[in-house]
Amino acid sequence: MCTCLSVWRSWHGGRILKPLNIGIYIYDQAEVLDFSGPFEVFTTASRVSAGDEPFNVFLIGETGAIVTARAGYRVIPDYGFDNHPKIDVLIIVGGMHVDEMNKPKVIDWVARQAKKSTYVACVCTGAFLLARAGVLQNQKVTTHGEDLSDLKAQLPKLDAIEAARWVEDGGVISSGGISAGIDMSLNLVAKLQGEPLAEKTARQMEFVWTRSGISTEPH
Repeated sequence: MCTCLSVWRSWHGGRILKPLNIGIYIYDQAEVLDFSGPFEVFTTASRVSAGDEPFNVFLIGETGAIVTARAGYRVIPDYGFDNHPKIDVLIIVGGMHVDEMNKPKVIDWVARQAKKSTYVACVCTGAFLLARAGVLQNQKVTTHGEDLSDLKAQLPKLDAIEAARWVEDGGVISSGGISAGIDMSLNLVAKLQGEPLAEKTARQMEFVWTRSGISTEPH
């Protein structure tokens, strides 16, 4: 991952001036709130921002065809693998992730996009996909509480953290299950555009932001 924002972004008072592309990968049987929560956070942040919209948010599917998420929730992605814009912040969501782990095209795409993106994040069991793609190797990481034992068993080199809303280590931000992706996304808004906008976003969403997470990254 590229971690030096100042190389290719203009800054003013700690805020990125040019909109960042937030690409959220979705797939059949993805957990609905895993992608709609972050989508709501970043689009709300753009809506309530006092200046230019800081984020351009879009959903990506493997082919761009309709995706049927959990409980039959049907979603039309904005793009497929072959036609999406450059991604600045890549978010991989969770759900019924096992089939996705066994798709070479998906894993290759995740690995390539992670290398190009400035930030990489995952919600819930999206951590398993990042690990399969080699993005997560030996970092501190978290996932849904019910999947932590599987994560530890399948990926013993990872330092799986229990009871954390989000964890940031080695350039990757992972969140706990489902709703924790909202807290993680608000944390990203704060990192990229400052805490005042993150706080304003949480108020607009009438969401009680749990800020406590674990980060090994310099501030």
